[in-house]
This record gives sequence, structure tokens and C-alpha cells, in this order.
Amino acid sequence: MQSIGLSRIFFGCTRISSISAALFVGMMAIGGNAVAQEPPNPQRPVAESPAMAEHAGAPTSLHELVQEAEQKNPQIAASFHAWQASRNVPKQVSALPETQLSVQQFSVGSPRPFAGYSNSEFAYIGFGASQDLPYPGKRQLRASVAEHEADSMGAQTDSVRRSVVGNLKMVYFHLAYIQQTLGILKKSDELLNQVQQATEARYRVGQGNQQDVLKSQLQHTKILQEIAHHHQEEGLLEAQIKQFLGRPQESPDIVTETLTARSLSYAAAELLQRAREQNPDVQSKAASIRQQEAQVDLAHKNFRPDFNVQYTYEHTASQFRDYYMATFGIRLPNRGRQRAELAEAQENQERARRELDAESQRVLSEVQQQYVRAKTSEERLKIYNDGLVPQSEATFRSALSAYQLNKQDFESLLSGFLDVLNLDLEYRSELVEHESALAELERLTGVSLP
Repeated sequence: MQSIGLSRIFFGCTRISSISAALFVGMMAIGGNAVAQEPPNPQRPVAESPAMAEHAGAPTSLHELVQEAEQKNPQIAASFHAWQASRNVPKQVSALPETQLSVQQFSVGSPRPFAGYSNSEFAYIGFGASQDLPYPGKRQLRASVAEHEADSMGAQTDSVRRSVVGNLKMVYFHLAYIQQTLGILKKSDELLNQVQQATEARYRVGQGNQQDVLKSQLQHTKILQEIAHHHQEEGLLEAQIKQFLGRPQESPDIVTETLTARSLSYAAAELLQRAREQNPDVQSKAASIRQQEAQVDLAHKNFRPDFNVQYTYEHTASQFRDYYMATFGIRLPNRGRQRAELAEAQENQERARRELDAESQRVLSEVQQQYVRAKTSEERLKIYNDGLVPQSEATFRSALSAYQLNKQDFESLLSGFLDVLNLDLEYRSELVEHESALAELERLTGVSLP
């Protein structure tokens, strides 16, 4: 995502609100009465919810957006209608060929219509019907081929749905990250403005130096740049989510809920088995194999001849007798063409088997990768929670105390503050990675993680 790398410079999440307030209070105490401003209440969170600060609407849960996407996404709808259309093919291909009706007029002695009708028993008006009859078993095999193709289309429809939902989740997680850190960034900018004033005040009374003032001004400019990047990223992500939902782009902004970590309660072996049984891409390839097997059987059956029956009634003048004619025909297949058709069907059957094997390997490999990614991310989140973040906060508090006693310079204090912010940001980014891995596992295996 754009701006993520840059924004690691100077902002964090709600956990550092008390640290930010403590920094401000410390700066105010160090600056004495040089700046006549009332410090903020340390008990009030510095970083308000982005939904409160930026948007009037209430946060929308991911579950609600997923349901909306499943109902209104045009890509899902198009795939569903394609599947429904394919379900009507078996009835078409298994039906008998169209019956042909015919009317004949046979003249005698002249090309004029009805010539000789009254004086020749050969002139007549005939009415007939003709019906082609495929060799027994061909119609059922054609229906089987179409049914398996419809099954493949149904699995592809599920694959499209899962893909859209998975992409929606990914974008939602990143939007939650952007919106939450954007609110913190703006509050950090307000805090830095006050810190900058305190630094300038100390410089004016000879307790600081110009370099500290310039550094605080530089950090302020960097924050303004990050705010612009965040607004851009927020707009891009919201546009993508509205596309998934089928919403107009001018519709109200989307506010996300606070992102929290979910637990993975499945073992790797269980997830791999679920993927073999429930992955729609694998199921689609398996249905393609069954389709090609039926196609091979049909190619063998096409070596058998088809039949044709006809019946004609021929009416002559009243003084002559009528004619009745029944015809039975056999349509012999071109064996050279049928051998080529059989060879093609057998090659397609082998291709379908190879594609199933390749797809299974791809899906299982991806499941294993996402499982490792999710488990590793869980470990890193624990390290952030139990180690890095509290250690960085303790280091900063120590630096703040030393700075208040004039035993440490402003640069070291600012560096400690940035460590707190950056580690919290890294924690949020790691949380997005963790949830993205779980979303991919849901897509690949069909499991649902609360």
C-alpha cells in the first residue's frame, strides 16, 4: 500500500495515547511558563476514533459488507446466471432431434400443380413425418457431459464468490488500518504542534537550541505529508470496496470497525483436508474430469450408427387407391472422423487429470503457506504485545525522566518517542497481515473463523 512505508516515520495507534500525553506534559513542565497553554487531560485518549473524527456514519462490520457483496456484486451475479444457464443444457442435448413434417405434391404429364390428379393414379398429395433416432445410450451420455459441465460451472461460481469476498476482506483490513492510523496521525500532529511551541519557548529563554526547533518542525512537515498520503489511500480503498459491493462511487463513505486478532483453531492437516474436499477450484477440475470421461464414452458410442424413420400418406383422386409408405434408414458414421474424435476426447481426459493434479498441488501449497504465515504472525503479535511495545514504552519513560532533569538531549527523547510510535504501527501492520492470512485460508478451505 502507498504511504505505509513512509508513515512508519512518525505515527502509531491508540495504545500510545497515554505516552503521547505524557510527552506533552513533560515538555510543558520542562518549558515552564514560557507557553501559556493548558495541557490536555492525560486521562482523555489523544487519538479519537476515525469514525467520530472524520465520518458521521456508524462503523460497518465486515460481516455486513460480505453479505451485501454476496447479494449485489455484479461479478458474482453474472457467474451465478452463467451456472443457471448451464443447468438447462442437459435437457437440450438429451432431447430427440426435431421431428420433420413434409407435404408433397406429385404431378403427372405436366409441371403444373395437380396435373393428372383426376386421370392418373400416380398423381397425389402426400403428408409425411420424419424422425432421427440416435443410437441407444447416446442421448444419456450427452446429458451426462452437460451435467458435469454444469457442475464445473457451479464450482466456478462458488470460486468467484469466495474470490470477491476474500478480496473484500483484504481491502477492508487495509482500510481499517488506514482509518485508525489516520486519526492517530492527526492527533499526533496536534500534539507535535504543542511540543514545537514548547521547544521554541525553551530556545527563546536559552534552555534549548535551534536544532531542536528545526527537528520538531521537520517532524511536523512529515506528518502533514503522511496525512495527505493517508487521505489518498483511504479514498482508493473505499472506491475498491464500493466496487465489490456494487455501490455508486458517490455513496457515503465506509467506516470500518476496530481491527482485532482472530485465532486459528485448525491444524494444518485439517485445513489441507478441507481444501481437498471443499475448494471450489479443485471441485471444478474434478467435475471437468468426469465430463471428459463421459465425453470419451460418448466418442466410443458415436461409432454406432444412428437411425431415421419416415412415414408418408399419399392421397390420390377418389377413383384411385391411396398410398402408404414407411421408410427406415441407417446413418453410418465416418469411422476416420470418429477415431479422431475419440483420440481428441482421450487427450482432453488426460489433460483434465493433469490440470486437477496441478490445481490440487497449487491449492494445498497455498494453504500450507498461509497457515505458516498465520502462525508466524501470531508469534510476532505476541512478541509485540509482550516484549517490544512495553519495552519501548519503558525506554521512553526513562528518556523523558532524564530529559526533565537535563540529563538527556531532545534528539534522544524524540528517538524514543518515535520508537514507541513505529512499533505500535508495526503491530497494526502485522495484525493486517495476520487477518489477511486467515481470510485466505477461509477462501481456500471454506472454513469460517469467528
